[in-house]
Amino acid sequence: MSQYTFSGFHRKSLAERQAIVRDWAGLDEADMDSLNDTGLSPAQADLMIENVIGRYSLPLAVATNFLINGREYLIPMAVEEASVVAACSAAAKLFRPAGGFSASADEPIMIGQMQVLDLPDMEAAAGSILARKSEILERVNAMAGSIVARGGGAIDLQARPLANTAIGDMLILHLHYDVRDAMGANAINAAVEHIAPLIESISGGRVNLRILSNLSDRRKARATGMIPRESLETRATTGAEVAERILEAAVFAEVDPYRAATHNKGIMNGIDAVLLATGNDWRAVEAGAQAYAARSGRYKSLTKWWMDGDGNLHGEIELPLAVGIVGGATRAHPGAQTALKLLGAATAQELAQIAAAVGLAQNLGAIRALATDGIQKGHMRLHARQLALAAGADEANARAVANKLIEEGNIRLERAEAIVRERRQTS
Repeated sequence: MSQYTFSGFHRKSLAERQAIVRDWAGLDEADMDSLNDTGLSPAQADLMIENVIGRYSLPLAVATNFLINGREYLIPMAVEEASVVAACSAAAKLFRPAGGFSASADEPIMIGQMQVLDLPDMEAAAGSILARKSEILERVNAMAGSIVARGGGAIDLQARPLANTAIGDMLILHLHYDVRDAMGANAINAAVEHIAPLIESISGGRVNLRILSNLSDRRKARATGMIPRESLETRATTGAEVAERILEAAVFAEVDPYRAATHNKGIMNGIDAVLLATGNDWRAVEAGAQAYAARSGRYKSLTKWWMDGDGNLHGEIELPLAVGIVGGATRAHPGAQTALKLLGAATAQELAQIAAAVGLAQNLGAIRALATDGIQKGHMRLHARQLALAAGADEANARAVANKLIEEGNIRLERAEAIVRERRQTS
């Protein structure tokens, strides 16, 4: 695909954008139906969770301009917040002159934890369990089924003695499990529950909790990229000055947890939107990302930014990304299936790489805006359409009301309501 294929994409009509996406990804009629509806029938929703009373929709958009490991991507994003997709697309475009993003992901290793209590001798119990590691792993893999057939399964067992806690000594076992293209929660939980009786027999203790950890630090993804300084120029500020201001903002997030929380929230704006669109457990990824940000004992930024000797800006991100392209909602939700088809990720590792690149782009978009015009200028222009709808404008008049707000430079709900009343009186 030429990098110009999606030039002006945001200015096209909804029907035109859908036609472009359909041709780009080879979507069929069923796929298009899932874009034009919620993608989920009432009957399907009733089967997915309990106490269903309806369905809840979010806008599904695509971020453009992404070049990751030499491949072009359209990124599906489900999000309600104005300016997220626009900022992400604009930031991705800035990385393109230097080749886009380079991304990588670890093997999909998840951790299942077992809490062993009431041990007569914790150190001896740990030794006895590890002495039979091969047997325990074989026991797990004997019931793993399809994951083992695909090259995954239990690969290691580690012991973490925690002495003198508030409830006494506890031995924490970590089962390392290759989940292949799944997010892996069900496989991990089934595995640790399956071997709990064996662990009790070997250790002489009692297994209490047995569940996966969402701090999936064996399953990280990372992305890097460079923005030439001239690409950062604005009408009022040189590229070198913008790069310096971005660097100042980045260091602020590295040293201050109050700023780091907002900095990282901006990163997750993009990552969560991709995960929600593709049917992944974004809450699990959020938990892992936030824990990883505090791994040093102090909460810090998930990204790093620096300038080279020529004044070009470089950025990198690394975080745990336990994502999947099979199982769960990724297969039960028709809309998620369409989003994955549009994205074209062949493996969970590829999806993790994409999500990492989106996080880096989203971070650049946010701190670039903060370091130049301020976050509100562009955001409020896009937010005007939401205010028009909130003020009671119908779909036919919402854009006109939003344009009036922007023209006046008065983007407030009260003014939107007044414009809606005026239009009704003159219609």
